[in-house]
Amino acid sequence: MYDTDAMFDADVIVIGSGGGGAVAAKELGEAGLKVLVLEAGPWYGNKQWANPNNERGGEWSSDYRDLDVGIYKKMFNAYENNMNDVVSGVFRFGPADRRRTPWHRVMRQKGDIWQLSGVGGTTQHYWSQSPRAFPAAVDNIWPISYRELMPYYEKAEATLPVQFAPTTPKEELFYYGAKKAGWSLNPTLNVTTPGYRPNPNAILPTNEHLMDPNYRLEQLSDMEGCTLKGNCVNGCTAGPSVDKIAKRSTLVSYIPLALKTGNVAVRPNSFVTKILTAHDPKEGLRAVGVQFRDTWTGETGELTARTVIMAAGCIESPRLWLNSGLPYNEWVGRGLTNHCFDWVAGVFDEKDLMSIMGLPAVYPYVGHTSGARVDIPGTGIFQVSCLSPGLMSFLTYGFSEAGYDALNPPEPGAPWDIHGRVVGPQLKELMMNYSRTMSMLLLTDDETLYRNRVEVDPLLKDENGPIPVIHYTPSAKTLKKRDQLARYASETLKQAGARKIIRSDTPFGFMLHLESTMRMGYVTDTNCEAYQVGRLFIADNSVHFNGIGGPNPTLTTQALATRTAEKIVTKYFS
Repeated sequence: MYDTDAMFDADVIVIGSGGGGAVAAKELGEAGLKVLVLEAGPWYGNKQWANPNNERGGEWSSDYRDLDVGIYKKMFNAYENNMNDVVSGVFRFGPADRRRTPWHRVMRQKGDIWQLSGVGGTTQHYWSQSPRAFPAAVDNIWPISYRELMPYYEKAEATLPVQFAPTTPKEELFYYGAKKAGWSLNPTLNVTTPGYRPNPNAILPTNEHLMDPNYRLEQLSDMEGCTLKGNCVNGCTAGPSVDKIAKRSTLVSYIPLALKTGNVAVRPNSFVTKILTAHDPKEGLRAVGVQFRDTWTGETGELTARTVIMAAGCIESPRLWLNSGLPYNEWVGRGLTNHCFDWVAGVFDEKDLMSIMGLPAVYPYVGHTSGARVDIPGTGIFQVSCLSPGLMSFLTYGFSEAGYDALNPPEPGAPWDIHGRVVGPQLKELMMNYSRTMSMLLLTDDETLYRNRVEVDPLLKDENGPIPVIHYTPSAKTLKKRDQLARYASETLKQAGARKIIRSDTPFGFMLHLESTMRMGYVTDTNCEAYQVGRLFIADNSVHFNGIGGPNPTLTTQALATRTAEKIVTKYFS
C-alpha cells in the first residue's frame, strides 16, 4: 500500500506515447502539470539514443534540443523489409534491440497484428489518414454526443495539422471511377451521407519547390513540405528538423510540443507491467503509480503519480489491467472491433490510362499513401491505398482468407477476376504491371461483440508477464457489409477502366484499427476515468464505444485524449 499523502514523482504518468498518450502528455504539460511518459519501445531521432537499436543509451529525455533529425533520417531509410518486417524490422512490436525476438501475442485466428512499439507508437508507420468518426456511429450510441467531440477534433486537426490530400494520378483515377460509378462529391469533415472526397491527412502541404528543376530530391527532402514520394508506411523523412517532418506521426508532432512545455519527460525502453494502487479514505481505490521493466537491463522500477493514464493500446491496456490484479469488470478486454479489412485492386492497360489521364501509369508510388476515399455511413469506407511493391504484392496477391485463386476461382457473376492468393507466372505477370495497378483498402463498420476480446494466457508468460490472447470472429452482419464494400470498390475500378480486378479476401485476423476493448460507459465514465479505480484514465483506441463506423480511428483517439486531459486538469488539478 502507498501513502496517498506522500510526495509523488509526477502529477501524471502516461503509459504509452502513441496516438493518444503523446497527445495527453502535451496537453497536460501545457496546463503546467509535471508529466512522465513511459514507452516500451525505442526513441528514434533523439541524441540520448544515437544508436537506438544497438545500445541502451540514456534513460530520460525532457529537452526539445535532444531531438536530432540526422539520427531520425538514419533510422528511417524506407527499405521495405528493414522498416516493416514484423519480426526484426525498425517498425515492430518489440524491444529496441532488434537482435531479440518481438513481444509475443497469441492469435486464435489467421492473420497478423500490425502494431509498433516506440515513441510515436503505431503512428510511426500510419498512413496519416485523420478522418472524424461518422456522426451516425456516435450520436445516441456513445455516452457522449458527436457535438461534444467537435471542438476537440478541431484542436487536434489544427495541431497536427490535418488537411485534404493533394491529387496525384492514382487519386485522379479514383475520382474518375467514383464519379462514373455514381458517387457524388462529399466535401466535408462531418460525413452524414455517402460520397467521395479527398482524405483528410495529417501531412504537411506539398513542398513549394517540388517542380523546380533547380532543386535535387535530396535538397527537397531537407526542406519543409511533402515531397509526394509516396509509401508513407515505410517512414517519412521529408523535413529540416524532427518537428517539421511532413508526415505528422506523434513522434514528430505531439512529442516535440510536449517537450517544449518544459514539463514533460519521456523514458523509452520501459515496459509498464503493473498499475500501483492505494485505498484513499475519501476516494477509495485509486491509482498511485506504475511498476516498469527496463527492456535493456531487465531491472524493474517504480514511479508514483497523482494520476495515471493508460495509453498502451487495445491489447496492452486490458493486459495491463488484468496483470495488475485490478477489480474484475466483465467488459475489460471485451468488445474488440477491427474494421474487418479487405483489399481490392485493379490492373489497367496503358492505352486506357492515356485516354483517361494522358499518362501511361497509375504511379502507385507517387503522392500520399492514401489520398482519396468513398465514405458510406452504416457500411464503411473504401479508399485508394497504393504501397511500395513488396507490401502491395503481399496485401494484393499473397494474404488471403480464400486460399489460392487457382484452386478456388471466383464464383460465377462475381465482379472480380481473381479471388485469393496468386503464385507462379501469373503473379510475375501481375507484378510486371505494378505501375499500372491501383489498390484499395476496405474498412468495414464492424459490429461490437462481447465474444471478440483480449485476455491473458493462464500459463504462458514473457519477461513482461502473462501474454495477451486475441480472439476475433466477425459477425454475419459485418461480413455482409465487407462484401458490399468489395463490390462497390470493384465497380469503381471497373468504371475507371480496370481490365482485371483482384479481391484478396484479407484474413479477418489482420489487425490494425483495433478499438473498444476498454469501452467508455462500460469500463470508464464519460471522462474516460475507470469506474473501479479512481485517477486511472484511458487515452487510446480501447476507450472507443465502437468502431466509429469504419473511419480510421487515430484522430478520434487524439480528440478524446485532448478532452480527457482537460477533464483531468479540471477534476484533480484546478
